[in-house]
Amino acid sequence: MGKGDKTASYLSSLIKERPADIKEIENYAHKHHVPIMEADGLETMLQFLRIHNPVRILEIGTAIGYSAIRMLQAAPDAFIYTVERDEERIQEALKNARSVGVHKRFNLVQGDALEVKEEIAEKAPYDVLFIDAAKGQYENFFSIYEPMVKEGGLIFSDNVLFKGFVSGEKEPESRRLSSMVNKLRKFNDKLMKDPRFDSVLLPVGDGLMVNVKRNMGKEIQEGEKA
Repeated sequence: MGKGDKTASYLSSLIKERPADIKEIENYAHKHHVPIMEADGLETMLQFLRIHNPVRILEIGTAIGYSAIRMLQAAPDAFIYTVERDEERIQEALKNARSVGVHKRFNLVQGDALEVKEEIAEKAPYDVLFIDAAKGQYENFFSIYEPMVKEGGLIFSDNVLFKGFVSGEKEPESRRLSSMVNKLRKFNDKLMKDPRFDSVLLPVGDGLMVNVKRNMGKEIQEGEKA
């Protein structure tokens, strides 16, 4: 986002070709209108994971398992716990995880992400949290699951620029869309100002928020010693 067509095309051309099994999932998503993460946003997130080398990843919004599978491939020591409520998508995600060979590290929790906190908490703490579900609920998802992330952990939120509506490049044409856009703006503004995190909003894909959870206790101790 925010790039000229030629620059965007050039950058896209540099992204490595995906294996046949991954492209098959991408083709299914396109054919069945299942939203998956845009390539440049996903590749950016995966690079963070390669550097961070997480062990426990929590994903809110499995869909057909595409991003979860890609994260497991980028972080070979990781196990993912991913939440989805749609039965049809759950079955497709489980099938995809098995076909790619990451099923032993792929743990799917069925239910509404606003209602499965206790089950998710059993596996906490997490090194990484990825939020990619109902956009109007991002602030709620964050407040529920951020406490389960380790200090020094990473939190990613996708679609935070939502097709240009959040930045004002486009104007919402419905009250429902306008409400969601306003919630995303509030979410972005709140996180960028929150002193508990080092945050950046990257104009890749559909907008990727990246938060690093600061070790506030350690910083306070160091401040007292100074």
